[in-house]
Amino acid sequence: MSKKVNSTNLINKFKTNFKCPLCDQSIKVVNLSSVVCTNNHTFDIAKQGYINFMTRSVKSNYGKDLFETRYKLISESKLYSPLHEAVAQIIKEHIILTNPFIIADLGCGEGSHLHSIIDQIEENNIITGVGLDLSKEGILMATKNYSDFIWFVGDLARTPFTDTSFHVILNILSPANYGEFKRILVQDGLVIKAVPRPNYLKELREALFIDEKNSDYKNDHTVSLFEKNFQLLAIQQVTNSQILTKTDRENLVKMTPLTWSANRSRINSFIEQDSAEITLDLDILIGLNK
Repeated sequence: MSKKVNSTNLINKFKTNFKCPLCDQSIKVVNLSSVVCTNNHTFDIAKQGYINFMTRSVKSNYGKDLFETRYKLISESKLYSPLHEAVAQIIKEHIILTNPFIIADLGCGEGSHLHSIIDQIEENNIITGVGLDLSKEGILMATKNYSDFIWFVGDLARTPFTDTSFHVILNILSPANYGEFKRILVQDGLVIKAVPRPNYLKELREALFIDEKNSDYKNDHTVSLFEKNFQLLAIQQVTNSQILTKTDRENLVKMTPLTWSANRSRINSFIEQDSAEITLDLDILIGLNK
């Protein structure tokens, strides 16, 4: 079965969870090639299996190389594995898995976080993953590597999802739109947001920026805003340090915006050092949709 046919079947199966982002009307799959709403707004299903719901072009520094290296670092280095394990455990502890069970990763990038988390909690193949990102390049990478999920290019300000569509929303190191999150989550559904702590990638930041201070990452405002929208169940810290190979270090500097304004010689020095330990330091905000 081709990726397009597989994705089209999945989209058709869950079509009541999706809507037209232009007029909010229901959609249907037509000829296994597009989705059309009741007002005849039409969105093609790409041959790779995703749908682009954007009606305007968006300029971004997040290109193909960035997502390729991000995929390699996340899937091969295991630097983020403690995050995936923690999120999977949180879902197991707070949610009863029903059939069907749908998890959305909003701001999913190339999809590695969503795939790894579902892989940790999957029971009897009842979980369906849905990823949305503003970057077409990220979604192209996601469809290439994870064809058993549903992938959309779209805007968090106007998502193509109907009310109460998801049991869990993931928002990992990405901007959020809590109004949309509340609307598309089921009652008592979980929203799980990962944000940097002071020591996140501290070794890289110290290598690139002389005046770097750990105080750059303060989450007080983020937590306060989160609490205004959801019942805050807990904040869980995830910390991990790992030695990265030279290849891993090359992938890291290519995937992070930290290097966009950094001096090239400092970047090269970081890559070429004999050994480099990198720290993962994150807060996981766990919220209930009441």
